[in-house]
Amino acid sequence: MNLKEAFLSVMRNEKPVKWMGYGFEAFPKLQFHCISDPISVWDILQFSGPAAVDNWGGVIRFLPEEGDPGWIPIVNDENKVIKDITKWRDYVNFPDIPADLDWSEAKKSIDEIDRDNTLIMVPTFRGLLERAHCLMPFEEVMIDLYEEPEHLNDFFAAYTDWKLKAIEQLIDNLKPDVIHSHDDWGAKTSLFVPPKIFRELFKPHYKRMYDYIKKRGVLIQHHSDSFCMGLENDMVDLGIDMWQGVLPSNDIVQIQKNTKGKLLLMGGIDQGVVDRADATEDEIRGEVRRAIDTYAPGGAFLPCIPSLECINTHVTPIVIDECNRYGAEWLKKQQ
Repeated sequence: MNLKEAFLSVMRNEKPVKWMGYGFEAFPKLQFHCISDPISVWDILQFSGPAAVDNWGGVIRFLPEEGDPGWIPIVNDENKVIKDITKWRDYVNFPDIPADLDWSEAKKSIDEIDRDNTLIMVPTFRGLLERAHCLMPFEEVMIDLYEEPEHLNDFFAAYTDWKLKAIEQLIDNLKPDVIHSHDDWGAKTSLFVPPKIFRELFKPHYKRMYDYIKKRGVLIQHHSDSFCMGLENDMVDLGIDMWQGVLPSNDIVQIQKNTKGKLLLMGGIDQGVVDRADATEDEIRGEVRRAIDTYAPGGAFLPCIPSLECINTHVTPIVIDECNRYGAEWLKKQQ
């Protein structure tokens, strides 16, 4: 059994467990474990600096030398794109995805990978909530979810239409095994919105988006490195195969019971413990062992760095090594 087959076996929660190791071992050894596609580059990854203006007119910051973990929206009353959610159509210009995007580099990267042993994953960043708070201040989005739900719902519907066009091109051109869909639905210890609002304003649009992905025969990895407890069965309903980024602030053991092996949980490592400049190797390895000992028995679990990459770069190799080393040791004990 190769790593791709082993990963899929864990995802299907087959018994006995045939492999335990770092969650992304079967994925490309690239940043974010994804193929860098031209839509993501054009939409987000091409921008850098303290105040870059993207294709949507939003202001974003990316200063990796200062420790930025990603492309951060810098939105205030002066630069926000949506001035009034009830008139969002007056402000939002959905950018046309260029017809002349060069897919050759992404295809070349895929051609160089052994697909029999590796899961090809491509990203679609900026989910519904993330795009909204790139266009208006986060606190205004939160208020509008309660005070102007119909207008925000209309925006989400239109944005889902745009996302589906992007996803169609990703699948047509790159034929991935997995789509990495990115939208944080909570903070460290709580959801951003109650489950009722999620089900009314987010779930129908994600259902439409994810139904299309599944119809195309592609697996879904939803990234939300946050507290999402209370939405785990909604994730199952949506056809999500893997929740990547599950923090230990969630009751992971209870989530495993609630989802009955139907949702692969990827994460479990407390990044607050390991991702520190002064974290010792013993601390890092100890936290990995804690995660495996605590969550692996419940099934449908693989340890990984919730945020995909550590800010402190010396940490990542230790985490990966201990996941694989101790994961093999844990698995041997089960036999």
